[in-house]
Amino acid sequence: MAQDETAPGTKREYRMEELAKAAGITVRTVRFYRERGLIKPPRREGRIAWYDRTHLDRLRTIASLLDRGHTLNGISELSEAFDRGRDVGELLGMQPTEEVPVRLSAAELADYFADDVTPENLQAALDLGYLGIDGEEIVHISRRLLDISAALVREGIPLADVLAAARRVRDHADALAALFTDLVAAHASGKDVDRLRPLAKGVVEAELSLAIDRRLESSDGSPG
Repeated sequence: MAQDETAPGTKREYRMEELAKAAGITVRTVRFYRERGLIKPPRREGRIAWYDRTHLDRLRTIASLLDRGHTLNGISELSEAFDRGRDVGELLGMQPTEEVPVRLSAAELADYFADDVTPENLQAALDLGYLGIDGEEIVHISRRLLDISAALVREGIPLADVLAAARRVRDHADALAALFTDLVAAHASGKDVDRLRPLAKGVVEAELSLAIDRRLESSDGSPG
């Protein structure tokens, strides 16, 4: 029998069948992930293999990454990086980006957002892909977004509203990215996208700055 996770001083452990059921996948899939090295080997007690909460969290992270379009090969590289303590930035060749992920404990996350760390906000951040769970650690996809979100919360803006705005920004950002990549594809080579990325960022930053100026002028009753 798996141990009772509610009993004081105990740590919940699962047999493979129980782990698969808790993760919502098949035993065959658990075995496949183990063979691929996507989850750590179980603790063995004689002929019995015991899995714990870190295995379950890893399986849920894998499912979330698959839902977002990651491949098993890519997830395998990420898993290896987590397990070896490598900076996930080393893997940016897999999905080019200038954003640097950051690993946090639950207490460190609470230091950023205090009472705004609610189950609803955590789920919203997970759904956005801002947060991922790896064992007992939390991984935020971007140090810059983490710092900006925390700064907005310190200014009195509820985290729920920050995350709701982030979802809307994501839609606009996706549209801008599509516009830029289509422009490059029409007039240059796909390999030029990373080289020309700063130009796209410069246009977006300049237009956003001008747009904020127009909004402020309009709210002040000034012509614009």
